[in-house]
Amino acid sequence: MRVVTFACQKGAAGKTTLVGHVGVQAELAGAGPVVLLDTDQQGALAEWWNARQPERPAFAHTFIEQIGDDIARLDELGFALCLIDSQSAVSAAVEQVIAVADLVVIPCRPSPHDLRAVTKTIEMVDNLGKPKIFVLNGATPGDTLTADAATVLSEAGAVCPVHIHNDPEFADSMFGGLTVMEAAPDSGPAKEIVELWAHLAGALDEAAASQRPGPFSAAS
Repeated sequence: MRVVTFACQKGAAGKTTLVGHVGVQAELAGAGPVVLLDTDQQGALAEWWNARQPERPAFAHTFIEQIGDDIARLDELGFALCLIDSQSAVSAAVEQVIAVADLVVIPCRPSPHDLRAVTKTIEMVDNLGKPKIFVLNGATPGDTLTADAATVLSEAGAVCPVHIHNDPEFADSMFGGLTVMEAAPDSGPAKEIVELWAHLAGALDEAAASQRPGPFSAAS
């Protein structure tokens, strides 16, 4: 089972919306079974999932103190992908959900405040030696600030070329426990999520390949 943690120190970066949407799209793309974990104290992901009619992706409860054991148990149950929504903070709890990840997705809005705030998250991920990728969220079409933000973030790591734009369809769909791919499959936001998951899937493959031992790395 592959584990992806969505982490960002600053609130309102869009972690929960992205976790729900990416989880659904991963299922639709055949990368499941997918399970979602909500470690944010606000419990927004759990509330969204409880409002859903579709059974997939699945949802699991966990406590930070036992997250390693729960991840192993979910793996044994046959889940192929686990997406974790972390709390908006830099804390020991967030450090633990980053530590179990194969890839860390760092959402960031293209604003000076968000760019400054993301520094501590970057430091935590790098200190743990985890692969990471930035996703610019809440972008405005044609806004040069998005391109400027991507340039700044690229100095610290890979930036997803798919930018998620600010669109009310994201929030509207989640009110009913759905996603834009389910509520408006032909919409621009739905296409962005399809492209986002495709890129994240590639990043996961790259992360897995980089962690495999080379042909001459076995102990003699």
